[in-house]
Amino acid sequence: MYALTHCTIYTGDDVLSHHAVLVKDGFIESVVLHDSIPPEYERIDLHDCDLTAGFVDMQLYGGSTGFFVKDLSIECLENIVQTHRQDGTVALVPTLYSTSMERILQAIEVTKVYIQSGRRGVLGLHIEGPFINYEKRGAHSAAQVRVPTHAEIETIIQASQGLLTVMTIAPEIWPDDLLQLLKNSHIVVSVGHTNATYQQAQRFLNEDFPLATHLYNAMRPFESREPGVVGAIFDSSRAHASIIVDGHHCDFATVRIAKQLLGERLFLISDATFAKMEAQRFEFEGFTANYDGHRLLNDDDKLAGSAITLLDAVRNCIKYVGIPKAEVFRMAATYPAQRLGVGHLYGKIKDGYKADLICLDKNLTIKKLG
Repeated sequence: MYALTHCTIYTGDDVLSHHAVLVKDGFIESVVLHDSIPPEYERIDLHDCDLTAGFVDMQLYGGSTGFFVKDLSIECLENIVQTHRQDGTVALVPTLYSTSMERILQAIEVTKVYIQSGRRGVLGLHIEGPFINYEKRGAHSAAQVRVPTHAEIETIIQASQGLLTVMTIAPEIWPDDLLQLLKNSHIVVSVGHTNATYQQAQRFLNEDFPLATHLYNAMRPFESREPGVVGAIFDSSRAHASIIVDGHHCDFATVRIAKQLLGERLFLISDATFAKMEAQRFEFEGFTANYDGHRLLNDDDKLAGSAITLLDAVRNCIKYVGIPKAEVFRMAATYPAQRLGVGHLYGKIKDGYKADLICLDKNLTIKKLG
C-alpha cells in the first residue's frame, strides 16, 4: 500500500492539488486530501510532477523491432507493449493492416493466448482491413484489399468470440446483409479507408457505426459540393473519431479545427508502424516502409503509419495545437478507454480503477513512480 503525494493529479474529471492517490493491490483505493493519508501507507513523493492515468492506444502495429502482422508471436506483442510503456501507454490494441485470412485468424489466437497468460498491456485486436475501399487503401497492400465474403466474416466473428475486437471497414463496399451481421456481433466497428459519399457516411455513422479511423486520412475529404466522410463526421452528433497527431498525417491547424468541432468525441492514436526504431527499411506482403528519422513512407511516397508513441502526440497537441493539458490527457487515456468499453478500468484516476498511472515532469518527460 502506498500514497502518491506532492503532485498535480489529472483525474480525467478534475485537476487536483494538495491531494494524494492511495494504491492497494494494483488498484486505486481512493483520492484523498494530503492531510488525510492513513499512517500505514508508504508515501512516495512525486516532486511536483503531473500524475495522470496511463495512455490507451487503439491503433498501432509495432514496437522497436516487432511488427505484429509479420511476426504474430507472443514475443512480438511483448516488444510492442514494452516499447510503448516506456512512453506511458499502459494498454493497447495491436493492429493488423490488410492481410490474409490465415494471418487474421493466427493473430486472433496469439492475442488470446497473450491475454489469457496473464500478461499485461494488451486489450484486444484491431483488424484494419482488408475489407476497405481500394481507392482509399493508402499504404495497404493492393493485393490484399478486397470485398468481404460471408464465410470470412462469419469465421472472424466466431474465432474472435471473447476477445475485444475492433475492425476498420469501408462500409460502402459491404453487402447490406454482411453489415447487419457485423452490427449484431461483438465487434467494435470503425469506418475508415473509405470513399463513401457524405450521404452514405451520414447513414453509417448515425445509424450503425458511430466511430471513425484516423480522421482526414484515407477517407473522402471535405469539399464544398461533396462534404465527404470528413464532413459527415463533423456534421454528426454521434460520431467519434481517432486522429494521428505526428505533424505529418495532419496539419496542426486541422487538428485544432477538428477539436473545436468534435470536442470530447476526438481522441488520439499513435498509428505507430514502429516506435523508437532503428530499422531504416521494412518490407512484408507488399507493404513497404522507409524511415528517414522523422516519418515512414512507402515506395510510392505515401505515409506508411507513424513512428511516434502517444506521448509524442500528447506533446504535439499541447505545444503546437494549443489544447489544454487536462483535455489532451483525456484524449490519450479517458476517451479511447471509453470507446473500447474499458472506461471503468482505464483512463481515470478514480476509486476502483487500475493503478496504471504515469508521472510527467514539466517538460512532459516520463518519471518513475518512486
